[in-house]
Amino acid sequence: MAARTLAEIGEEAGVSAPTVSKVLNGRSDVAPATRERVEELLHRHGYRRRRAAAQPQPLLELVFHEVDSAWAMEVIRGVEEVAREEGLSVVLSESAGQPSPGQTWVDGVLARRPTGVVLVLSELEAVQRAQLTSRGIPYVVIDPAGDPGGDVPAIGASNWHGGLAATRHLLDLGHRRIAAISGPNRMMCARARVDGYRSALASVDVPFRPELVREAGFQHEGGHAAARALLRLPPGERPTAVFAGNDMQALGVYEAARELGLRVPDDLSVVGFDDLPITRWIGPPLTTVRQPLAEMGEAASRLVVDLARGKRPANLRLDLATPLIVRSSTAAPAEA
Repeated sequence: MAARTLAEIGEEAGVSAPTVSKVLNGRSDVAPATRERVEELLHRHGYRRRRAAAQPQPLLELVFHEVDSAWAMEVIRGVEEVAREEGLSVVLSESAGQPSPGQTWVDGVLARRPTGVVLVLSELEAVQRAQLTSRGIPYVVIDPAGDPGGDVPAIGASNWHGGLAATRHLLDLGHRRIAAISGPNRMMCARARVDGYRSALASVDVPFRPELVREAGFQHEGGHAAARALLRLPPGERPTAVFAGNDMQALGVYEAARELGLRVPDDLSVVGFDDLPITRWIGPPLTTVRQPLAEMGEAASRLVVDLARGKRPANLRLDLATPLIVRSSTAAPAEA
């Protein structure tokens, strides 16, 4: 298919060439319906802005769905390491807990023309992907919330294997009533961790009990509320161990256990996920699955810089290993 000019795309969209140019430049003075129609045509015809007309700026856009966490700080550390090496400045944005950043963010990115974009636990809508692609702005997703598709560059962690390793550790200690606190079900990483938990149970013929799995937010409060409900089950039904979806949830489990007069690990074993720095210093130190957050930030940043330089790897999806770190929060069940 021959390349289309702005005038030809404008004629097909029923607008002028200057309006198409405004869309390309991220101008806000274009009606949303018109913008979407033009973007769809730009994407359909594979339009790429000529490099001479839009040199990238030495910026790396980093977008979180939520940034107020120790988890986010670890990712930022990895991104900034690469940014320093490459002479790039980091622009940090937050989508206020929404699955994808809004059009205002996209307009700002198009106006800034960064070297690349790294999105954390976020998704881009089809029209947003088309906007970035048509301007030659590469993007990479860290720990995508859903399935991004094979054509979207993504850096993740072996969430299923981490859930498997955590649960096997508890099974090896003799636990059979093992609860799991999942993250939000809309997040692929949360579902994968619970799938690993279920696979570990099945591997030793321990029945899966739905009442021992609770969905909660990835914050301390979510873990606390879920653990209180689990630990208030009758003594013969109450779990002797909890696999928390992340370390912040695990801290909530600690608090719920203290409130109910249970000791970790004497009465309750607890395993987290992430291996945040605080897990080494709480009492008792937390057994957890190490998610290499800083390394994930580094890998995503290096990938987006390579893409900006025209280097496209054969595999756009990379999952980093998640080893189990055994500390003092797990022990054989007292009833054994």
